[in-house]
Amino acid sequence: MFSIQHIPLHLLPMQKILVANRGEIALRIMRSAREMGIKTVAVYSAADRDALHVRYADEAIFIGEAPSNQSYLVGDKIIAACKETGAQGIHPGYGFLSENAAFARQVREAGLILIGPSPEAMEIMGNKLSAKAAALKYNIPMVPGTEEAITDIKEAKLRAVEVGFPILIKAAAGGGGKGMRIVDSPAHFEEQMNRAVSEATSAFGDGAVFIERYVSSPRHIEIQVLGDTHGNIVHLFERDCSVQRRHQKVIEEAPSFVLTPQIREQMGKCAVDVARSVNYTGAGTVEFIMDEQLNFYFLEMNTRLQVEHPVTEFITGIDLVKEQIRIARGEAISFKQEDLKINGHALELRVYAEDPDNDFLPDIGTLQTYVTPKGPGVRVDDGFEQGMEIPIYYDPMIAKLITYGKDRTEAIERMIRAIDEYTITGITTTLGFGKFVMQHEAFTSGNFDTHFVKKYFTPQSLKTDNETEALIAALVMEKLLTSKKVAVTETVGCTESNWVKNRR
Repeated sequence: MFSIQHIPLHLLPMQKILVANRGEIALRIMRSAREMGIKTVAVYSAADRDALHVRYADEAIFIGEAPSNQSYLVGDKIIAACKETGAQGIHPGYGFLSENAAFARQVREAGLILIGPSPEAMEIMGNKLSAKAAALKYNIPMVPGTEEAITDIKEAKLRAVEVGFPILIKAAAGGGGKGMRIVDSPAHFEEQMNRAVSEATSAFGDGAVFIERYVSSPRHIEIQVLGDTHGNIVHLFERDCSVQRRHQKVIEEAPSFVLTPQIREQMGKCAVDVARSVNYTGAGTVEFIMDEQLNFYFLEMNTRLQVEHPVTEFITGIDLVKEQIRIARGEAISFKQEDLKINGHALELRVYAEDPDNDFLPDIGTLQTYVTPKGPGVRVDDGFEQGMEIPIYYDPMIAKLITYGKDRTEAIERMIRAIDEYTITGITTTLGFGKFVMQHEAFTSGNFDTHFVKKYFTPQSLKTDNETEALIAALVMEKLLTSKKVAVTETVGCTESNWVKNRR
């Protein structure tokens, strides 16, 4: 079997890598590569001809029309671009082909290096049932339920009764909430089972489902891991990703507000063991669900870099992309578990082109105004600039807004300030929703779970805030216009308002 362990390091210079992605993650990878003295190749579709990642890369190759199934999802075109440019490695980012085992094999057979795990690890962890089977070798805690796919509805109903309602029906090959159904009683089981199978078949081409007891007030906690080709595996602590809409994350933070040092150590060890069960190499994330008593259970493993990786980078000081590249070229992880410590607190808001007032549906258009926040403890990972259009063909994420502080309070305060400074017009975004979360008592107290949006957020929440802000602004402006204190002829020595200075 072809393995990078069997290649002399001098044959793995990785002087040039191709980034098989677009937007903010492509730029983020390229920046770390440039700092390492590695040249980069961008690939782009017809919709991304003028994209920032195309301009930033040392070379760029056109790979097809705008739909991803004609461009970013076509492995043959990615590999052909590598051969054309002489790139030795491929970084897939996240999404698209990043967890595609068939593509990983294709890369290996072409004599190239995928900056990611083996196709075997991807296959095992890409299916929730085989992932659970691998994790059970190390006695990782599991939510009570079935350990195999169930197709017979009568048998499935009997098993559901044994597990106890409410139960969760989940697609074995699923993700993003597809093929998932909550069932409160036996009376609704058959209908929901049929729907879950149908949706799983449509979304993943695989109708296999399994059953778990439904954890009613869960927190979503995930552990970042790194593994190298020398058998070393470490974890880089946790991220809390409980604020979600449609089972997809919107706000993430590190570390978690609720974990004790003891639970953190236990979860970290479990995550390392899950990675060890498949001889994992590269960056990956082991996800857990946690109940109200702080019991945690294995959920799944994502065999790629996560969208929310910047919060981990802030609290550990580790550049995860650089580590991925070093591991892919055969280097050992340069630090040990005991070298890692949590420093401060970090938050990330995914700035989506979505309308929170309309069930977070995507909103496309032109970025008429686009001004990012700056200052201490603020990082913006984006792939757009003013005047660019948000294409309809891809994920509607515009940017990731990350803030860092000495503690959680400072990180929240900086996030609110950064949201206020972030100016976007022409489309509706999740910025207002992010501020709503940051100021909500449930979030600031840490007393929240994955049902935060359902429990606390309504479209009226933002409308009320916007109307209040508009009223305050109007009253302030009226006072400024009528007050003698803001007259340009005011007595010398008094402080001049910004409004007066800026209106000239």
